[in-house]
Amino acid sequence: MTLLYCFSFVFGLCIGSFLTAVVYRLPRKIPFSTSRSKCPSCEKLIPWYENVPLFSYLILKGKCSKCSFKIPLQYPLLELVVGLFCLFITPTDLGQPQILNYFFKTSIFATFVAIFVIDLKHKLIPNVLNIYLAINLLAAVILNKTWVHWVGGASLGILFPLAVTYGFYLIKGQVGLGGGDIKLYGALGIFLGPAQVMYTIFLSCFVGALVGGLLILFKVVDRKTPIPFGPFIIIVAFFQIFFPDQYGWFMNSILNASL
Repeated sequence: MTLLYCFSFVFGLCIGSFLTAVVYRLPRKIPFSTSRSKCPSCEKLIPWYENVPLFSYLILKGKCSKCSFKIPLQYPLLELVVGLFCLFITPTDLGQPQILNYFFKTSIFATFVAIFVIDLKHKLIPNVLNIYLAINLLAAVILNKTWVHWVGGASLGILFPLAVTYGFYLIKGQVGLGGGDIKLYGALGIFLGPAQVMYTIFLSCFVGALVGGLLILFKVVDRKTPIPFGPFIIIVAFFQIFFPDQYGWFMNSILNASL
């Protein structure tokens, strides 16, 4: 089992290393297939031995070996987070269902991380990430749920926020929710279904309003500062998908307390 845990952790580090390229290149529209990794300061091409996940950062002491450009801490943190996640979900049984579930969870988590970071830094959610997420979630439920579940969830996930956003625009003359956020709700609705995606919408709005209110209260931002909404959707969906029992207990506690 020790060897399996080590493999799982290293596999997660490699996925995290790929994510560092995704979150840097995707919003800047830098192609993956025709360009190698290079220092953003001196543009030195990074050799493979300086691109080993996590360990290269430690060996280089967080600096470019040529110009001493300080490598953002975001890179090793992404690698470590995904590595620890993969370690946490390492299957103890190597049967086909467990292996497939392991790769499914890793793929979804990696996509969540990419959306979270890109939206937080650039205030956008690339269409390719929403499409990739939707395909993964559809593959997970298409044989286990009726078409009403995933079609209804996707439709409600898109149409309800879209209607609210359009109404807000008519009243305020401002766009309240970005297209990437609406598409993200739709992708999540495929897996969660109509009822649960409504919880995603309302809970993410609650978390967003709470965090936004605190940021305004402590004067980190003002009322006119746009706050990316994707991270709040991801936080709620993360618990819904990866910790359904704890999420269900939490929701039941809230509903019982309100009665």
